[in-house]
Amino acid sequence: MGDQVAMRASTGTATGSDASRPRLQDVAGRAGVSLATASRVLNGSSRQPGAELVERVRTAAHELGYVVNAQAQALARSRTGLLGLVVQDISDPYFSSIAAGAQSVAREQGLHLLLASTDRDPEAERDAVSAFAAHRADGIVVVGSRWGGKHDAALRRELAVYTSAGGVAVVVGQPLAGALTVQPPNVEGARALAHALVDLGLRRFAVVAGPERIVTSRERSDSFAGGVLGRGGHVETVIATQFSRDGGFAAAEQVARLARADAPRLCVFAVSDVMAIGLMAGLRRLGVEAPRDVLVAGFDDVPTLRDHTPGLTTVRIPLVEMGRRAVLAAVDASRTPGLEPLEAEVVLRESTSPPRR
Repeated sequence: MGDQVAMRASTGTATGSDASRPRLQDVAGRAGVSLATASRVLNGSSRQPGAELVERVRTAAHELGYVVNAQAQALARSRTGLLGLVVQDISDPYFSSIAAGAQSVAREQGLHLLLASTDRDPEAERDAVSAFAAHRADGIVVVGSRWGGKHDAALRRELAVYTSAGGVAVVVGQPLAGALTVQPPNVEGARALAHALVDLGLRRFAVVAGPERIVTSRERSDSFAGGVLGRGGHVETVIATQFSRDGGFAAAEQVARLARADAPRLCVFAVSDVMAIGLMAGLRRLGVEAPRDVLVAGFDDVPTLRDHTPGLTTVRIPLVEMGRRAVLAAVDASRTPGLEPLEAEVVLRESTSPPRR
């Protein structure tokens, strides 16, 4: 009885789904070719046999329902066809717009885009890069502000290991050693916005910024303040908060106090559009309206602004193009995305237009 049970168990294993699935050997047998020839055809090797043999192998694979082994295909091609994209918050339209540009080029290039969203956690960012590298992604694009200090050092080490093995790394943000860079025009855009607002006759400003360690926030905040000062204006305060919609909302009480002061009209620059939108929502809750009581400007010109009232003054940067450039650089490491500067455009809208009295 024991032998019979063992025989049944063995038979069950042999006739399971793995055993019934067509193998490469089956394809080679039906096509009448060697196993090596079948492998070269189906796994995408650069060493292809004649057209007649290729057609025979593909026909046999189709008739048998053979599914290509992706790992074997990657070995044959020395490429996986995978591209890793690491963003800090995919729910933020800044990142989703860049991801859309990256996806469009990946599709054009026949690549499969893998996405990781890190919730602005530097350790999660580093872990995502490590995971994509372990899956032998042909390129890795990291999108978002640098953090400085030990956090950037850890990411730099991961990218160095990856690139030393032949991978291509691209960052969209501030330069990072060992990676190609697509650098947003943060400094130029914030300075141009400051000049445009002062030229409207405004002199009294506040800034709603993210934490000091977030380099993008610091670049925009410092450049805006310098631009205001250079044109004869004054930045009364910089309010540090979360680099998010909720951070802008939380800054509303302090902004409302400044707006109600017996002083010239206040104009607030929030270092991202989503922070500006949060700020205006928080101000409305307090009975303070833009532009009636306070003027507000943002940065990025994210797509969701099309439906926002009042229209938000902002700095338009080419988010989709940034994603496209990053993937093109990852596909062809000889590209130098930083050689062609990205342009920023000031867009003046209702939120900085004082109502007529």
